[in-house]
Amino acid sequence: MSSLSRELVFLILQFLDEEKFKETVHKLEQESGFFFNMKYFEDEVHNGNWDEVERYLSGFTKVDDNRYSMKIFFEIRKQKYLEALDKHDRSKAVDILVKDLKVFASFNEELFKEITQLLTLENFRANCVMCRENEQLSKYGDTKSARAIMLGELKKLIEANPLFRDKLQFPNLKNSRLRTLINQSLNWQHQLCKNPRPNPDIKTLFVDHTCGQPNGARAPSPASNPLLGSLPKAGGFPPLGAHGPFQPAAPVPTPLAGWMSNPSTVTHPAVSGGAIGLGAQSIQGAALKHPRTPPSNPSVDYPASDSDHASKRARPMGISDEMNLPVNVLPVTFPNHGHAQAFSAPDDLPKIVARTLNQGSSPMSMDFHPVQKTHLLVGTNVGDIGLWEVGSRERLFLRNFKVWDLGACSTSLQTTLVKDPGVSVNRVIWSPDGTLFGVAYSRHIVQIYSYHGNDDVRQHLEIDAHVGGVNDLAFSHPNKQLCIITCGDDKTIKVWDAATGTKQYTFEGHEAPVYSVCPHYKENIQFIFSTALDGKIKAWLYDNMGSRVDYEAPGRWCTTMAYSADGTRLFCCLIVSSLLLSLDLLVSYWWFRVSLHYFRLFSCGTSKEGESHIVEWNESEGAVKRAYQGFRKRSLGVVQFDTTKNRFLAAGDDFSIKFWDMDDVQLLTTLDADGGLQASPRIRFNKDGSLLAVSANDNGIKILANADGMRMLRTYETLASRASESVTKSAISPISAAVAGAAAATSAGLADRGASVVTITGMNGDARNMGDVKPRINEENNDKSKIWKLSEINEPAQCRSLKLPENLRITKISRLIYTNSGNAILALASNAIHLLWKWQRNERNSSGKATASVSPQLWQPSSGILMTNDVTENNPEEAVHCFALSKNDSYVMSASGGKISLFNMMTFKTMTTFMPPPPAATFLAFHPQDNNVIAIGMDDSTIQIYNVRVDEVKSKLKGHSKRITGLAFSHVLNVLVSSGADAQLCVWSSDVWEKQKNRFLQVPPGRPQSALSDTRVQFHQDQIHFLVVHETQLAIYETTKLDCVKQWAPRESSAPISHATFSCDSQLVYASFLDATVCIFSAANLRLRSRINPTAYLPTSVSPNVHPVVIAAHPQEANQFALGLSDGGVHVFEPLESEGKWGVPPPVENGSASTVSATPAVGSSS
Repeated sequence: MSSLSRELVFLILQFLDEEKFKETVHKLEQESGFFFNMKYFEDEVHNGNWDEVERYLSGFTKVDDNRYSMKIFFEIRKQKYLEALDKHDRSKAVDILVKDLKVFASFNEELFKEITQLLTLENFRANCVMCRENEQLSKYGDTKSARAIMLGELKKLIEANPLFRDKLQFPNLKNSRLRTLINQSLNWQHQLCKNPRPNPDIKTLFVDHTCGQPNGARAPSPASNPLLGSLPKAGGFPPLGAHGPFQPAAPVPTPLAGWMSNPSTVTHPAVSGGAIGLGAQSIQGAALKHPRTPPSNPSVDYPASDSDHASKRARPMGISDEMNLPVNVLPVTFPNHGHAQAFSAPDDLPKIVARTLNQGSSPMSMDFHPVQKTHLLVGTNVGDIGLWEVGSRERLFLRNFKVWDLGACSTSLQTTLVKDPGVSVNRVIWSPDGTLFGVAYSRHIVQIYSYHGNDDVRQHLEIDAHVGGVNDLAFSHPNKQLCIITCGDDKTIKVWDAATGTKQYTFEGHEAPVYSVCPHYKENIQFIFSTALDGKIKAWLYDNMGSRVDYEAPGRWCTTMAYSADGTRLFCCLIVSSLLLSLDLLVSYWWFRVSLHYFRLFSCGTSKEGESHIVEWNESEGAVKRAYQGFRKRSLGVVQFDTTKNRFLAAGDDFSIKFWDMDDVQLLTTLDADGGLQASPRIRFNKDGSLLAVSANDNGIKILANADGMRMLRTYETLASRASESVTKSAISPISAAVAGAAAATSAGLADRGASVVTITGMNGDARNMGDVKPRINEENNDKSKIWKLSEINEPAQCRSLKLPENLRITKISRLIYTNSGNAILALASNAIHLLWKWQRNERNSSGKATASVSPQLWQPSSGILMTNDVTENNPEEAVHCFALSKNDSYVMSASGGKISLFNMMTFKTMTTFMPPPPAATFLAFHPQDNNVIAIGMDDSTIQIYNVRVDEVKSKLKGHSKRITGLAFSHVLNVLVSSGADAQLCVWSSDVWEKQKNRFLQVPPGRPQSALSDTRVQFHQDQIHFLVVHETQLAIYETTKLDCVKQWAPRESSAPISHATFSCDSQLVYASFLDATVCIFSAANLRLRSRINPTAYLPTSVSPNVHPVVIAAHPQEANQFALGLSDGGVHVFEPLESEGKWGVPPPVENGSASTVSATPAVGSSS
């Protein structure tokens, strides 16, 4: 039997045991001989069930197998014989003697004679002393003690018997592993349905599941229609699992509850959500388990069950990690906001040539910054790398190829560079958070740079990674730390620590140069696809146990793969033959690219004869589902393609960019970008699809934009123009010139979504003299630039603000958050009711995103029900409210002093409630790498680390003296930062859950704080610094030392701070005050740059006691925020379109980096 079949038996054993099929469990143990259940064996011996004892043993050994086995059987039969004599059952004793014990006579004839003589004795126990010289007979006392003595001997014999080796320990499996795998299969089958239905009625496991298409209607978005049947009863809880390959169960449809009898009782079920969210699973897990391979390559039937990356416990019904909703790859949709409205073609396609850049050499690889939408990284055919701010058309930096430390490089690299110094860039790529980027070169090495905003690029690591070319590069987070993955001509894949450059893994097994790597990581599941030039595709876990998948691409193509920005699609490129040797030979090779979109597979290829195509495949049948039309009959180069907005295909062909709707084979539109494109241009979308970079002739790059992209770029032009007018031409000191230049660059918005030089200096504690900063804006005579003035907003006409439609039942907004998609706002009111405002896509709002220019709809389902939290008998107005939103906006987890509730954002129905008070939950945070781990702050001052998968509190953290008011995880430092009403900050290791540091806030003198004042914490984008919000101060702390690096405090006479938050890019801090003032600070130095007074948004009729309770920042628009007020109102704010951002940061006087800013206090005149 194969090892996988053996593992399947263990899974069945586990399932039978969980379902209480006790007799069947032990029957299978005995028949398979894979696991000897010592506990069961002991019980049967103690009970004297000798026939069952021998029957069970017979599955593992026979009497004559070895001396240990012989001794085991002899002891059992001797005990059975002696007990028969003790009961005066001589006939039975004789039968045992003749049938069972006689076989041992030849081995110990003397003992057999003594045993036989016992038959003649009238008083068995009294005359056992006759055998005292034989220890084996003299030990017999009463039956119970005799069995215990014998059992001790038997256990020693069994443990020493080599036949029982490796059979005494059951594998360490997660609970309900077989259910998990079956759930995955059902989920995968549903993903492959041509017309997936939202609530499939799965009644059997005997045949593959398929969904019929009702009335020919298009299936609803699976994101908003998870595989959930009727709602679970209170106390029931859905399975949570990991994303990606070898993942745990997808949610189990309610019809399956029949075979999942007797589910485990859950005392405090919980789910993950919030910043990480209840989200969608990746398709890769299923793809790995049953890869679609040619007939000559058998599929892999089972993943290794002993892998640490195997699933966590599945539970009956529901939602798994991100909640692992099946086929859930889109943000939640709402009625009247269907698929067609999500992206209306072709208006939202980037088709306007907005910028033309010249790199100076031919672009080979491009990548937009993951956060700063207008930063484009470019690598070229001569080894140059450049970073462009496409908004201002400015190249922020240019680096020519140079080995940083040639002496540290291998001899082979040094020799190679001497013979031929020519080097090309094979790959440039940003790290997930944009703080690092990597460059893979055609000769041996990888260089990693750290990026600190604007032109501040620093050398970080240089790795002599491979012998020959480094063909691909990727970032990943195995084991909760950022790593670099490379592959090369030496046929290996290597994993390196991104902080130190230490090699962590080397994966060997390919027989040809490895062309590409594709890591995938969510929660604790880490996995790498690798592809080689011989067409072999392999998959690896970070465990040095070899490839998990090994098959050939059809036609022996080489495959490259990469996930899209949202992680929902897999792109693959296939090339035949060997590495491309020159641009002239490109047309000789086949480039094949696939994309998994909503679990749909696409391929794009150019044959050796120049025939190109894009097709969609039927994954279940391995046949072409549709072939897209519109390619040139004989392409002039290798066609490359990309997808955007989860709806459209784009490819570079015939000196143009061609677009298709995924559901229509006819060419949607063709753009030539005003001419001058390469025959098969390279293309790259930015994260939100508003910009498209296209390689052009003469080393050019054209930036195409849609309406949103044009607005974004126009903002840069306006700000740059204003900044240039404000910079003086007069001669000033070098230091002040540098300060003016830096301030102008910031105000010009050259890196509007990123940190300016000043910003990063402040956040990283870098004490560089600002005189080192080179101003890039021409100075003009304007003495006014020497006088900085705070941007005061006193009138409604000075900004864009919008009051959202009201609900008269609401008296106060306690919590507020934007949905992750950015098109809705969710509020939790003090009466425990949730409100959801949804912006619709229309002529006035083409993006459908939240905006202060268009009023949204206060959305409710047709049932009219409200999302209302469980409350205690106390007044809910006095409760502590907290909530967290899932990453895909489908679920919200919330509490208002009572039990924690899980709501479906589509239906507003309560999915489940759990963890009743006391103590009551006061804050929720979710582990960034493992959605099964939830940190729950309590009103008894403890923090419970709750593992949903195993349904237990893994740790209870004690360190605060009052209720918990804030929690934040850092996935870079692997720590949890907590804050409490005791004004204390604590840093906890998220690996071992031990306190590392703690510190009390220093309340500014003259500022008395209330007894239970909230202290909030929020991590900066760099995951190293965090914002502390207290009624007496704003502060930036460095986590490892818990040092306060920046602090701002209002004047004694000013109103206390009510709430504050980072902008989405961590460049601003929005703060609200109890006098209804809102202040906007530069996050780098906490210097005030703009102030919104209550007269700008509150009518005079409003009570003077109305003030903001909570403030929320838009997840994509750095200059948009929303306020939740004490009267139940919600207001959205944006700067005027003509200004584009909130004020201008004040210049840093003499390069000062003082801890406490000297900016005007709130409420003071300036």
